[in-house]
Amino acid sequence: MELILIPNICPPIFWTFICSILLVIADAFSKKASKVNAVLATIFLLFIIAQAVYSLTLPVGMDESGVLTNFLAGMLNFNRVATIFDIIFCIAGLLVAMFSNEYMSKVYAAHKEYYSLLFFAIFGMMCIAHSNNLIVLFIGIETMSITFYGLTGFLRNRETAVEGALKYFLLGSFASGFLLYGIAMLYGATGSMDYTIISESIQNMQFMPIYLKLGVALLLIGLLFKVAAFPFHQWAPDVYQAAASPISGFMSTAGKIAALSGFIGIASAIMSPNITSIPFTDSIYGIINAIPYVNTMDIEIPTISLGLTPVTQQMQLLIAIIAALTMLIGNITAVRQTNIKRMLAYSSVGHAGYMLMGIVANSVDGISGILYYSIAYTLTQIGAFAVISILERKDESCLNITDYAGLSKAYPALSAMMAIFMFSLAGIPPFAGFFGKYFIFKAAIESGFTWLTIVAVFTSIIACYFYLSVIVQMYFRENESDIILERHTLSKFTVVFAAICILIIGVFPLIDIL
Repeated sequence: MELILIPNICPPIFWTFICSILLVIADAFSKKASKVNAVLATIFLLFIIAQAVYSLTLPVGMDESGVLTNFLAGMLNFNRVATIFDIIFCIAGLLVAMFSNEYMSKVYAAHKEYYSLLFFAIFGMMCIAHSNNLIVLFIGIETMSITFYGLTGFLRNRETAVEGALKYFLLGSFASGFLLYGIAMLYGATGSMDYTIISESIQNMQFMPIYLKLGVALLLIGLLFKVAAFPFHQWAPDVYQAAASPISGFMSTAGKIAALSGFIGIASAIMSPNITSIPFTDSIYGIINAIPYVNTMDIEIPTISLGLTPVTQQMQLLIAIIAALTMLIGNITAVRQTNIKRMLAYSSVGHAGYMLMGIVANSVDGISGILYYSIAYTLTQIGAFAVISILERKDESCLNITDYAGLSKAYPALSAMMAIFMFSLAGIPPFAGFFGKYFIFKAAIESGFTWLTIVAVFTSIIACYFYLSVIVQMYFRENESDIILERHTLSKFTVVFAAICILIIGVFPLIDIL
């Protein structure tokens, strides 16, 4: 029994915090801490991923022990959804850590605090995913944001990086202010910051309408900024272009998905007040399990939208409109980009719109679709940025799409990997990106948002243009100058690993494993 309770006492979020402190200590006592921390970060992340995966296999019905049910007065939510998000964050961090050291050495920025900041960012993301209280949500967002400000300007010798970090900091500070005011308004409307009590207050119509509407609006502003959704997306292209390529890949995937996990918690409390009353089997940590695709379930799982209160309908429609505009603006603007990092930045805005469709669906299928999409998008986007980091030169050249002309002749394997990433981002079968969109679109249609799915399909067709333009340059254009690459062993391994994973989960899209 004691062996079973050990993972409960130290779930992934606590291991991540402990490893972050250990990396800071390694910074202080190691002269060449960059390589040491790279190895330590990789080992720590592999351990945390293994521990999180093991947590998903634990037997249900362990809430009687009371080990974590009442931890911090229920401010942290230890369920299967949050644990899967933990795995996604760690996978993103692991992939980035694997090719960061080679990139940072190339641009003379191999400073030892890099991996400590990366780990504290992952810790903040886990706080967001596990939050069951508005205060924990705010702490997690600020922890993640502060590390991102520093990582954006990590290339301190580049004026563009410093400028991007300052711009991100100023805009992010305003967004945090809106978020904090929204939390205060929501507390004034319901008398609590706990998601469960907020949900019960809305369900029983025991709230102050004006404060609730103001609170929800301000919360949406803060979260939409972190997700980089319309109309709070303008910072993303400048920041992603200015930051180091590994950091851009990390922020556009793990950072976006972390903010989306916070969106899920808020939406579950405000939009779906009846979700906690569904008699699902207990989850791995003794909290109600919100994902229905588990073999231990012994009940019939509903697949319709949960909760149709006026508040739910209004918020669904608002987020649906924002999602539609986000997909349109992101993909249409990406068509005009010539810099590949800016193109991927604007396309990431479009992907934020697709993932918001899972929130709009307001169903367990929508949440499962978000999880699958998050895994596929993380592997694809980071793989693409790994290729960019390999090709990018010290003087920030080779970042235009036309610079990829003739790449297939010089480096056919690398071009094939990049083509896989572009096809997956475009949503072309049999790659993982196709099924990610399929599950999201299916959930939206079943929830009655067919018009939103039509917009998503239309924008996906637009996205094919700029994704396929990269492939056209690599295979059907000639390069006037030779492309010479430096030795990037771990970076190439990261690219191959991500491509193989995309093919596997694309050919075998077993969403039931979630």
